[in-house]
Amino acid sequence: MRIREIVTIAAAMAVFWGMSSAAQAGEISGTVTARGARNSANIVVFVEKAQGEFPAPEKHARMDQKGLKFVPHVLPVLVGTTVDYLNNDNVMHNVFTPSGTADKFNLGTWPMGETRPYTFKQEGAAVMLCNVHPEMEAWVVVLQNPYFAVTDKSGAYTIKDLPAGSYILKLWHEKLNKYEPQSVEVPAEGTVNADFSLKR
Repeated sequence: MRIREIVTIAAAMAVFWGMSSAAQAGEISGTVTARGARNSANIVVFVEKAQGEFPAPEKHARMDQKGLKFVPHVLPVLVGTTVDYLNNDNVMHNVFTPSGTADKFNLGTWPMGETRPYTFKQEGAAVMLCNVHPEMEAWVVVLQNPYFAVTDKSGAYTIKDLPAGSYILKLWHEKLNKYEPQSVEVPAEGTVNADFSLKR
């Protein structure tokens, strides 16, 4: 068999297995009702523990400082992810955290257009602050696996591309913490629903 034929067959098999793998992935969707919050946005819905190795993504996540706010307000990431902090305002900004999850880092202060990175190595939630503008606040939530989502204002979320199996779903919110975790059985194909009620 010629080398070209071997390469062609290998490529075709890779496509087949990729499609097969994708076809074996299910998803979880639902709504979180937040009682005691302005709306149901910025709630992280995540799988507590998933089997397997999850290498950190090569592509960096990003949190902007724009309009004297951190954007997004809540950023969930996989352990080992590097987050780039970009100053989009025409003023000096700083990024620091008192959270031990992020080693209480202080990236310093920098002008518009500059970016500074930090790699999150531990699971947990870390608050992001700016010592130039004390009203600014955001959160980076560092998780064990990539199966997570953030709710919109209506509380809707979808976690995609989960291998078939049993999972425990949990929530994170910066102020509310009372809810019931849910056991979910994800099918090889299709969507399973999981709704939550969250309160103080």
